[in-house]
Amino acid sequence: MNPIAAPIRERYLQTLDTIARAAHSVGRAPESVRLVVVTKTQPLEVVRAAMEAGAITLGENYPEEGVMKIQSLSQFSAVEWHMIGHVQSRKAQLVAENFNFLHSLDSLKLATRLDRFCAQAGRILPVLLEFNVGGEESKFGWQADDESRWSALLAQVSAVIALPNVQVRGLMTMPPLGSTADSSRPFFQKLKRLQAYFSSQFPQTNFSELSMGTSGDYQTAVQEGATLVRIGTAIVGARQYNVEV
Repeated sequence: MNPIAAPIRERYLQTLDTIARAAHSVGRAPESVRLVVVTKTQPLEVVRAAMEAGAITLGENYPEEGVMKIQSLSQFSAVEWHMIGHVQSRKAQLVAENFNFLHSLDSLKLATRLDRFCAQAGRILPVLLEFNVGGEESKFGWQADDESRWSALLAQVSAVIALPNVQVRGLMTMPPLGSTADSSRPFFQKLKRLQAYFSSQFPQTNFSELSMGTSGDYQTAVQEGATLVRIGTAIVGARQYNVEV
């Protein structure tokens, strides 16, 4: 095993155990939560070590960097690659052709482009719709902080659902910057309510996935219904910014 894989594996298993305890605390099955190991800005040797340590789902923020890693580590064919960061429309083709899952679909424009490129590639891309439930102007995602205005979202959500080559699986959010585990809880609860709202409005669509929770608040997210938690530094260490793409 890669020598740097041992400490990563130890932290990976500790994180899985923490997820399990958080799930049990609210009567959930631990296997209902998937751990996405965030490897953005990490060099190839760290990403390879994470795979050797047992990580089977990896999250990337930048399309070019992610594609470089996917191509360089293609021998790990069982690994799922998730795009979790904001995707510019001009990067849609990279995501459509290379990633297994998108957490951060944040506009009908992007959805339409992804649908077209997926059709050309003969692929169907599972996606999560990203919502800004905290009202921060700097955040991406459809604005959903005001629950009284959720009905205004229905037309665009319906248009995304109608696209044949992107498959809506649920919702994603990021709490306001600087939130603690406790202060994140209301935002996770709001996304859970939004999930229930869309499920009632679109009963033929599967909104079962909730991507929420990162290294600082994932236990709270699991308690509030997360099915995907995105954890990087707690497993692979501090971000590194010398990755060549």
